[in-house]
Amino acid sequence: MLKKYITKFKALFGAKPKSVSAAASSKPIDSKSSAQKQKPHIQTKASGVHHPREPHKKETREEYRLRHEKKGRKPNVPSTTSIARPAQIISSEPWDDSLFKVPVIDGKTRFHDLDMAKEILHAIYDLGFQYCTQVQAETLPKSLAGDDVTAQAQTGTGKTAAFLVTIFDRILKQPIDKKRKSGTPRALILAPTRELVLQIEKDARGLGKYVPCSILALLGGIDYVKQQKILQSEPCDILICTPGRLIDFMHKKLVDLGKVEILIIDEADRMLDMGFIPSVKQIVIATPQKAKRQTMFFSATMTGDVKRLAESWTRQAFEITVKPEDVAVQSIEQITYITTIAEKPTLLYNIIMQKKLERVLIFVNRRHEARRLVETFKMYGISCALLSGEVDQTQRIKRLENFREGKVRVLVATDVASRGLHVEAISHVINYNMPQDVEEYVHRIGRTGRAGASGIAINFADEEDSYELQKLEEFLGKKIECVFPEDELLIPIPEMYNKIVAQKPHRKEPQKRVSSGPRRRK
Repeated sequence: MLKKYITKFKALFGAKPKSVSAAASSKPIDSKSSAQKQKPHIQTKASGVHHPREPHKKETREEYRLRHEKKGRKPNVPSTTSIARPAQIISSEPWDDSLFKVPVIDGKTRFHDLDMAKEILHAIYDLGFQYCTQVQAETLPKSLAGDDVTAQAQTGTGKTAAFLVTIFDRILKQPIDKKRKSGTPRALILAPTRELVLQIEKDARGLGKYVPCSILALLGGIDYVKQQKILQSEPCDILICTPGRLIDFMHKKLVDLGKVEILIIDEADRMLDMGFIPSVKQIVIATPQKAKRQTMFFSATMTGDVKRLAESWTRQAFEITVKPEDVAVQSIEQITYITTIAEKPTLLYNIIMQKKLERVLIFVNRRHEARRLVETFKMYGISCALLSGEVDQTQRIKRLENFREGKVRVLVATDVASRGLHVEAISHVINYNMPQDVEEYVHRIGRTGRAGASGIAINFADEEDSYELQKLEEFLGKKIECVFPEDELLIPIPEMYNKIVAQKPHRKEPQKRVSSGPRRRK
């Protein structure tokens, strides 16, 4: 009896009685249970011996850069320092300038009449140009002879071709056979904006496609490593750059300006406004003395400060002036509509839809206004793109290319696109807001009517912007005729679009919270 109680107590507290253990030992061992018991005791892996972890080694800056370059490199692409750039087309077939037949017209200068290399004439023939613009006709005879030039000319007058022809003619007539150090350009072109640098590079590749020379554009926002590799590995004949990026590479000893033969300073007044003049002075000092180089200085306006810069950087320069009113009136039809802020969206929609505009550039003064217009156009089913200072450089280039190729019908832009933007066949430029700087007006409407072609500029003068007209008239020296829009241009926008606009919630601009001091706990 006592033994039974002892057995129950042992079973209750987990101890197995001797009889049970004996019975269990007599049973056959189950394979599954034995495997479960043995599994936790397995310490080693079947693959091999466990190695201790190596201590962490700090990565150097150079190793970090190489690792990320290797990570970003596409497969099946050779790891070289050469960058995929537009191939230089050197024609193997003979070309005679007798094929380039242009009739003689009084008051116009043919490119044949100028002493330039045949390779340049061949490229001009391919591009379809026949006669020089005013600034080209006055600049090229002097610049091709090696003289310095100071020209007051706006964008759209053909000044880019004037200095590019001068550079290519020098390279062809004075070739350098000996091996040159990488990063030592023969010609240096300075421009204030990235868009202008890209545009000059594009024009240079068109005019110089039969000239055996290398062209490199240096600008911020994109391709830093690629630009650095080219400077380190290849000789450069023509360097086109913004001041900031060039200064950066100069500090790294990647660019040597001691062999520059021709210095081009474009849009000098814009550089002055943007605060680039200290950097430009540093760059100019790094080039040979002005007596040992040729300098071409271009500016849209000639203020006292700009004139002093031109005099200090040039030597007995030949001065050329193309008046802004000549550019604004001769090739561009200007229409100024008297309207209101409430009527402007309707007027803009009807102008684009009724006139069936396929490539139109719209300028606004503020970024939030540009964003609102782009959203509205997308709701109307009109393909459009935004171009402003807040857009990444890679996206700017992509959107400009889509606009050039006709994939985008409307480009809404701030004044970042008023200079350096060259797109063929822009039929209309619309100033949704009148520019606050009267000089920007000429640059804006100069996006159409390029190089003597015809174009139309439409201005909206509402109750806020109409006061700018008086200042603009004083600048242009002529009266601006204002008209009321025709009745068909004020037809209400289709109801289906108005409902979409009404349903979309208006995005409020973030407001800063005014602090009333530290909060106290109650």
